Amino acid sequence: MKSAIESMLLDSISMKKAMLHDDHLLTIIEGVVKQIVETFEIGGKVLFCGNGGSAADAQHLAAELSGRFYFNRKALFAEALHVNSSFITAVSNDFGFEAVYERAVEAMGRSGDLLFAISTSGNSINVLRAIKKAQEIGMKIVGMTGEEGGQMASLCDFILKIPSSDTPRIQEGQVLIGHAICALVERQIFG
Repeated sequence: MKSAIESMLLDSISMKKAMLHDDHLLTIIEGVVKQIVETFEIGGKVLFCGNGGSAADAQHLAAELSGRFYFNRKALFAEALHVNSSFITAVSNDFGFEAVYERAVEAMGRSGDLLFAISTSGNSINVLRAIKKAQEIGMKIVGMTGEEGGQMASLCDFILKIPSSDTPRIQEGQVLIGHAICALVERQIFG
């Protein structure tokens, strides 16, 4: 069992080293930070969506921005679109689960806001539909996915591809990049 644990740790370290040495990815992260800061500076909001572990990451990152990260400061408007269970179940019942994020973006999103879409495969139908609705509204879109990018890769203004095809490693990379983004946004806005 110890060798299996070591193997998982080494895989995670290898993926993180690949991220560290990916200048393109680092440049995109910088661009995402600038876009989120600009969104907040004009009074916009950041909406997050994802399924399963990606939903957990969406909620986690929204909380870091809306509550606090490293220090106490003014709250920022960031929300994960799945946190209203009555909305999710009503829309799923009436329109199908594929429509839940699309309907939430339609209700809450405005031009100048930002959608942060998370999907390890890049092919989650409800996330893709949310992206398309956000485009119609005039929102900026950040996608976070695995190394292949899936369908969402060509639909987003910014695409953050974690250099792995293994779901747990992708999710570990998502949290790491998400934390970096939250820290840098906080620093840029509040000093």
